[in-house]
Parts: sequence; C-alpha cells; structure tokens
Amino acid sequence: MAANPRAAAVAALVRQEQDGFSNLILDAELRRRELDGRDKAFASAIFYTVLEHRGTIDFILEQFLPKGLAKLDAPVREILRAAVAQARYMQVPVSAAVNEAVKLTRSFKKSSASGLVNAVLRKACVYDLDKAVFQDEIEKLMVLGSASREVAEFLHRHYPEEALGILTHTADGGMTSLRANPLKASAAQLCELLMQKGAKSAEPGIVPGSVLARFEGSPAEQELFRQGYYHVEGQASQLAALCVEAKPGDTVLDLCAAPGGKSSQLAAALQGRGVLVSNEYVAARADILKSNLERMGVPNAVVLNESPARIADALPEFFDRVLVDAPCSGEGMFRKEPVARQQHCEALVKQCAELGTEILDCAAAVLAPGGQLVYSTCTFAPEEDEGQVAAFLQRHPEFTLADALGNVDYTFGSEGEANRTGGLPLDVSKVRRIWPGQGGEGHFMARLVKAGTPRALPAPGEYTPEEQLWLAAAAEAGKRSKGGKPQKAAKPADARSARRENSRACREAVQGRSSRSREAGAGDASPAQSLAAWREFAEEYFPELAKRPAVVHGGGVLLPAAFPQTNLHVLRAGVFVGSVQKGRFVPEHHLFTAFGALCRNREELTLADSRTVEYLSGREIEAHTAADGWCCVTVDGWPLGGGKVSGGRVKNHYPKALRLL
Repeated sequence: MAANPRAAAVAALVRQEQDGFSNLILDAELRRRELDGRDKAFASAIFYTVLEHRGTIDFILEQFLPKGLAKLDAPVREILRAAVAQARYMQVPVSAAVNEAVKLTRSFKKSSASGLVNAVLRKACVYDLDKAVFQDEIEKLMVLGSASREVAEFLHRHYPEEALGILTHTADGGMTSLRANPLKASAAQLCELLMQKGAKSAEPGIVPGSVLARFEGSPAEQELFRQGYYHVEGQASQLAALCVEAKPGDTVLDLCAAPGGKSSQLAAALQGRGVLVSNEYVAARADILKSNLERMGVPNAVVLNESPARIADALPEFFDRVLVDAPCSGEGMFRKEPVARQQHCEALVKQCAELGTEILDCAAAVLAPGGQLVYSTCTFAPEEDEGQVAAFLQRHPEFTLADALGNVDYTFGSEGEANRTGGLPLDVSKVRRIWPGQGGEGHFMARLVKAGTPRALPAPGEYTPEEQLWLAAAAEAGKRSKGGKPQKAAKPADARSARRENSRACREAVQGRSSRSREAGAGDASPAQSLAAWREFAEEYFPELAKRPAVVHGGGVLLPAAFPQTNLHVLRAGVFVGSVQKGRFVPEHHLFTAFGALCRNREELTLADSRTVEYLSGREIEAHTAADGWCCVTVDGWPLGGGKVSGGRVKNHYPKALRLL
C-alpha cells in the first residue's frame, strides 16, 4: 500500500468507521506510515474534513450511486469521501482529487472499482448543492449541516432561525484563532513573527490579544507555538478570560481549566504576582494543563486535579476571581467538532445543566466577598445559559449580575434573550450570547459579583498571611538543612507535634504530590544537600532567586507558589527549578521558561537566526554570547529553554517532547 498522505487518511477513515470516532486512530496511522510534517498535516486535514462534512458528502455521492454508498466496500467508500472532501473543501483541483483517488483503488487492491470511482467523482466534485431539492427543512439541515436527524430536529425546534448557521457557519472566515502570549509578544508583534515564519496570513482579531492566521499545516506544529508565543483558542473563548479582569496580586481560580488557554491568559494578567489555581477534574487532561502552563512559562500557578466540591470544602471564600468555563452540551461546536453532533441529545443537555448547577454552587462557595465570578459555556441551550444564571441568582441572593463585558471599548456578540430564562427574572442585557457569525462558533457568558468588600491586595514585595505560611514552612526546612546548630528548648510535645504537622502539611500543599523519586535522578542527595546545591547554582546564574524560599520534594527543589495547607491533589504549586543528579545540580526547563529573563548567562538568538530552528530541533548550536556553564537560550529577548556551554557549543537541554520533528 502506497505510503502517502491520501492513503493514510483513507486507511484511518476505514478504521474510524469500524471502531468509532477517535483521534487515536489517525495518530496511530500517521505513526505507522512515518509521514513528514507537511504530509502528516495534509492527511489530518483530509481525515477531519471528511468527518466534519460527511453528511453533505454522502448526500452528494448518493446522487450518482443508484445502489447507494452502503453497498460499496469500505475502502472504496472512503476513497470517494476523501476525494470529494479535497475538491469541495480543501481547494484541491478536481482533476488531482479524481486522479489520486483512482490510483488509491489500486493501492487498496480495489482496481475493479476504478472506473466507478472515476465516473462518480467527476460529477460529484462539481455538483451544485444550491439546486438540490430537499423534502423539508429537517433534511436540509441534515444534509447541509452534516447532522443526524435527532440533532436537526432539535435545532429546528429550539433555534429555527439560527439552526443552519449553527451547523454551517465557519468562524473567523476559516482562519485559525490564536491567543498571543503577552509574556512574549503582543498581538501585533505575533502577526509580524508569524509572517516571518511562513504563515499565509496573520491579522489582529476582534478581541484584544487575539490573532487570526492561516497556516500551511497544523498551528501546533509551528516553531512559535513550541516557543510558547501563542496557543490556539477561539476569540469567544478568549473573551471569557478577559471578562474575569484579573489584576496583579489577585488570587484567581480557573475551575475547569484544561487544556490551559484561559489559564495562560489569566496568568499573563497577574504578571507574576498573586496566585493562579488551575483545576481539572480529569487526570489525563490535568497533566496536559500542567505541561502547557510550564511551556508558557507561568511562574505562579498551582495545578490541581480535583472535584469542585472538594475545592469548595477546602478553600471557602478564598479567591478574588473565579472562572467557570463549564462542561456543556457543546451546541456551539456543532460545525467545528463532529463528535459534538454525534453525542448530542436532550438527555445530555439536562445532564450538563445539572452539572453546571453543582459547579456554580461550588464556585460561589470559594469566592471571597466582593469577588467576581465569570460563567461561560460553548452552547446555546437555555438551561445551561440564561436559565442557569437566573436560577443561580435565585439560589444565591448574595450575588448580583454585572455587565459581562465590563468597561471595555469594543463590542462582541449580542445581548441574552428574555425568552430563554425559564420564566425567572434576569436582566438579559448584561449577559452575552455569541451566535455563529458574531466572532466565534457559539458561546455564552455572564459576570456575577458577590456582596461584600473586596480584600485589599498586598503591595508588591509584601506577603499575605497565606504567603507567610509557606515562607515559614520553607524557613523550617532551611533550618534543618544547616545542621550542627543547637536547637531551642523543646516546647510541650503537643505544641511541637502541631507545629511539625502544620509545616509538613503546608509543604505537601505547596509542593504537590510529585512522581519524582531518587531513582528518577535525584541520587542520594539529602534535602539539605539539594537546597545547598540549588543556592550555589542560583548565586551563580539566578542571583535574584537565591534568597527566595525553596523546599525539597521527591528529590526536586521547588520555588513554591502561595497556597495554604489542604488535602487537595496538587500536581504543581510553583516552579520545580531542578534536582541534584550525580552530585551536581541540574536545572529544569520550567526554570528557564519562568525566570529566564533573570539568568545572568544567556545565549541570545533572534527569530531569523538559523540556530533557533537548530535548538528547537534538539541539536547543539554555536555559542556566541554565553560563557561556559549553564545558560538560558533566548529568542529576541524571550526565554526559550536551557543549555550548557562548553568549548563554544551549547549542549541542548530543550525537552524532547517539544522538539521540532
């Protein structure tokens, strides 16, 4: 079988039809065929375009197959679908799509079908859908929106005027919406960098900080993405984090945070002050969340893998700002995500509304007096949107509804709709509903303010009581590391035990439950030796960090974020800066992404420098500005990662998982 992107896409589609929707199927096929980056992107585009438009594609093909698609062998069926997808949705010339499809019949040992494939495709690829005759509006929605009958009937019943747009509108004109990482570049600067690195187009979006771009291949395979300059996120999704209006010094909770796009926005707003707690209930998604925040260089994040109820029990009235981007029925994603159409039903809407109610009540419990709660979904269901907010205000009279957009100088979306509140009172002019065509796929958001006086934020350099707690715990660890000094007379056993337990609990909270072990590279270094090695390393390379409180956990040294003692499952609370390996301190990637600007020894690259791609690919590069020893590799002044200089060469320590292929 020919090892080409079209064959890979067809093979994956055959398996998908048999085994059900899963991106794992495509990933496995791409790995098996060992395609390069460009071919991998093309195969992926064919695969997902077929899934997205299968209903429309099948309707067109059925016009020229008297016996129907179902009578064909699976490979022939998918060859036809893939060819129509390329010609109608991917700007592939009809002749190329048809000719390559005929070749694939031979590759899949279906040569007897080559004549049929050729004849059908030459008509199907140019079929005029505008002349199609449908039995009724339901069939029209099913065909043009590639929707099941159940979804088409649901949309026609609940959103008769918006139904077709929900299923067919392409957000942002088909461009990819990005969020610039302000820790590295503004939206305007990102546009310039994207064009320099080969993007087809790049322009600022409606939402401040957003960029709309076109790429050759996947945006996640781009060099700038791996450097943490941006993440991929729709404009409407970005708006929810902006509505939080987080400011330096705030304590912020992103309650349903994975994969981390909104958390990275909130972190940028905090500017390294205060603390960001990013939570994800699903363990695998929580690991992705942690990795993304490290890649973006966030220094003050706590990553939790917890249920909202346990967070509410552990941290009552703790947060100044809370974002709830709630799990929802996903009606706003119908055009973009085939799985959203496949799994949708009225029972799902009810289930998501009930779950949203539970999460909102937990969010209300953790919000401090005077704090603000932003609630958002990517659905149109009234039970999850206006009705959900109206019911919340009935349960929580201590909250008032504020304008969702706050004090901004731009407009986005439209007001809510009074007929969607479930009969409960709600000032719908203050909530925001975003329909397809208004700058996103489909979203809803509301801002709720809790009665009371907001807490006074500490001045830069000062500490809250919570910060003083972890500082005391770190100091206790430092005392044990010095050794040899006489201790004060012991207090009564109960007081000593309580103090020891408090310090242990606090350290566990700020350090998290790490999978690190001595076998993982920490050797036999004691906590005192690890701290001493870190401070010696920091004095040489990061003097501004040398005096910061540090603790040891699982063999690694942590600069902790401010977080109180709890029994919550903490994946990361601060920055793991490194560990002692074979008697020497070895820094971690997160140290450089979070604090690289403070490093005294830097290898300074530019985006146009050929060494940038070499470094991102995991290869050694020539050292031009860094002296021997550890260094931070920067690109146009922004930290990229670490390396070790010797003999005029920078040995690469960029993580393998992030390297360019």
